[in-house]
Amino acid sequence: MKMERPRPTRADAALLRNTVLKLTAANRLFTVAVVLGVALVWWFLLHKVIAFGRGLDYSGLQALGAQVMAFVEQYSPFFWWAIVALCTLIIAYFLYGFVQSMNRQAMARRVSSQRIAFLTSRLSGPALKVLGWSWHNRRDPITVGVLQHALRELRHGRAERIEQAAEHAMLLESATADALQDANGARPPAQVTAHGPDSMETPTPITVHRSPSQAQ
Repeated sequence: MKMERPRPTRADAALLRNTVLKLTAANRLFTVAVVLGVALVWWFLLHKVIAFGRGLDYSGLQALGAQVMAFVEQYSPFFWWAIVALCTLIIAYFLYGFVQSMNRQAMARRVSSQRIAFLTSRLSGPALKVLGWSWHNRRDPITVGVLQHALRELRHGRAERIEQAAEHAMLLESATADALQDANGARPPAQVTAHGPDSMETPTPITVHRSPSQAQ
């Protein structure tokens, strides 16, 4: 009968998710506030730029000819929209960099020992193994990034793979030990020739049986 492996529960994922949300709530709120503030300011300035372009008087270009003036008036709105699009891309690029920087800062935040003690008392055995597997650098304390990594791996079945890898290692070690023992037991006994230094008789071989432990 095949025994079922213990699996992490939904409560494990919920606990890790809630912990990450609590630790990153202030950072997320500040990031959202900055992004929304910049977006609102740029939305206000965007209409100002478009209105400025529409309000320009091109009558001074009459000296260049009516055809040039008509061309400028026809394509002027496209020019100002291109300016708006370019500025929007630049602002979006800087906002993206800001968001990434805030995320890295949040991931690098260290988790207190009290919160880790709370997690270890509530998480199941498989979930604890996933958390330990996600904590790669044991010289540094656990961070929010480690918890996020553990949560992702927990959702993608890392606990089952850890158990399977442990079974594979145990089977391989057992098979290797059995193979070495069989190889040592199949060795032919060593023969030692005993005779006196001045004897002219044919030497008589003496069989010495080795035990596997002595052969090693």
